[in-house]
Amino acid sequence: SKDLKGEMEILIEQKRQKLSTVEKLDEHMDFASQLIFAQNRGDLTAENVNQCVLEMMIAAPDTLSVTLFFMLILIAEHPTVEEEMMREIETVVGKQELQS
Repeated sequence: SKDLKGEMEILIEQKRQKLSTVEKLDEHMDFASQLIFAQNRGDLTAENVNQCVLEMMIAAPDTLSVTLFFMLILIAEHPTVEEEMMREIETVVGKQELQS
């Protein structure tokens, strides 16, 4: 746990340095960036930011898998939505093979 926290601090510091050098912030605004800016404003402590990012990294796979499961169930239950999604994918991707 201590090693993981240390690594998380390193990653957050790297993100903080990257944010300080980018020209267009809007291209780099994600959850971690929002947390860093909240810390800069004094809304969060460094420990708050570290804990939020750590929890996001640990919990994300579980919550993502549950969310995807229910999303797939809903798509299967609503064939017109599925058809619309497939049309949009075909419009965007065209004849290219789908990739992750």
